[in-house]
Amino acid sequence: MRPAVIIGGGISGLSAAYYLSKAGIRSTLIEREPRLGGVIRTETVAGCVLEAGPDSFLSVKPWALDLIRELGLASEVIGSNDHLRVTYVRKRGRLVPLPDGLMLMIPTKILPMLRTGLLSWPTKLRMGLEWFRRPMSAPRQDCSVAEFVTDHYGLEAVDYLAEPLLAGVYGGDPHKLSVVSVLPRFIELESKYGSLTKGVLAERRRAAAQSAPLFRTLKRGLGHLVEGLQAAANPGPEVLHGAAEVVERQGEGYRVRIGGEWLETGQVVLACQAYQAGALLRGLDPELAELLASVPYSSSMTIALGFEKAGFSHPLNGFGFLVPKRERRRLVACTWVGTKFSYRVPEGMVLLRCFLGGEDASALSESDQALVAAVREELRDIMGLTAAPVFTRLSRWPRSMAQYTVGHQDRVAQIEARLRQTPGLQLAGNAYYGIGIPDCIRMGKQAAERITARR
Repeated sequence: MRPAVIIGGGISGLSAAYYLSKAGIRSTLIEREPRLGGVIRTETVAGCVLEAGPDSFLSVKPWALDLIRELGLASEVIGSNDHLRVTYVRKRGRLVPLPDGLMLMIPTKILPMLRTGLLSWPTKLRMGLEWFRRPMSAPRQDCSVAEFVTDHYGLEAVDYLAEPLLAGVYGGDPHKLSVVSVLPRFIELESKYGSLTKGVLAERRRAAAQSAPLFRTLKRGLGHLVEGLQAAANPGPEVLHGAAEVVERQGEGYRVRIGGEWLETGQVVLACQAYQAGALLRGLDPELAELLASVPYSSSMTIALGFEKAGFSHPLNGFGFLVPKRERRRLVACTWVGTKFSYRVPEGMVLLRCFLGGEDASALSESDQALVAAVREELRDIMGLTAAPVFTRLSRWPRSMAQYTVGHQDRVAQIEARLRQTPGLQLAGNAYYGIGIPDCIRMGKQAAERITARR
């Protein structure tokens, strides 16, 4: 009998395998794709470091950096060039910079908000008056991000701040996303201060000065983290490439079928998408399977375009731009990679990373040629870009981004209750308590710790 079987070879599953190996437990890792790493994939083209999926992780969450240090990769860590950080939002055909001092959609500086052309004067006035808002008499019940932001700052703040900012992170609709699950810190500030602006400023004054960059990554790309995890695990996991078909009870443990063969194990970690986990558990626990299948997902796509700098006229004076739904055709966002991170783009080259997708996954079925042509047309309209790219790379990620919709917290609580009745079964991944790399690493580590504690 195998000590542990991990289903899913993304960052969550690899982290679980690594931390099990640190405890001297060799796991068996099942991955349906021919490569490990999930949505983390790095390649180098014409000297440019291309990230097909996430390009970085938030510095404020420690688990990714902790793991990187454990793997001996600390010297590879770089931060975002925050001194150059300007993000633009498309409005009525123009790229308008987000006002300085904005924390997500919360204003903290008066003059930049007064001067911005992104918002109308009625919205600016409402944002100013929000300072006088008092704490609510009762805790806020879960509602949509759009409802929450509208309550504080008005609908225009949803359309031109919350929606484009969250679309770039979650690929979802703020009218459906849960404020309790997506913006829990804002709920705490509202409860304590009433005014979000007042709360952010008060918390900043109390906190020690932070010098860390907003984002961190690795010089040679996040694919190097995947390679480091594989190399460091000792004993390394037994890797089986193929689709897990079903998980069943077997005495005090479980058995997993792959390729018609059964693997017996005492512990199972489901580090795959929630809907995949649900499909595997239909016979074992129909109620848990239904809960897992109910987690909605959106799809995404990245299109990288490399250009010779000599033929590139638009200034790259910022991290890139966002396109609100009101202004959107296909492009959701575009990152100017060489400005955001050093070591990514050689002299003489420009690299743009474009994002498409969301709830409408129809673009994923179109041909590469049609999608590149459509993106180039939008870049011409937005940036005046007429030069032909030296290279293009497309990466499709169908049903890859879990959506924390209203009621998500209750759904996860029900999932946890079912898991307590199924000892030896663990969940890890972006469908539960955080979508970023640090949270996925944390959940993989916690799964490994629970398995180790049971031995």
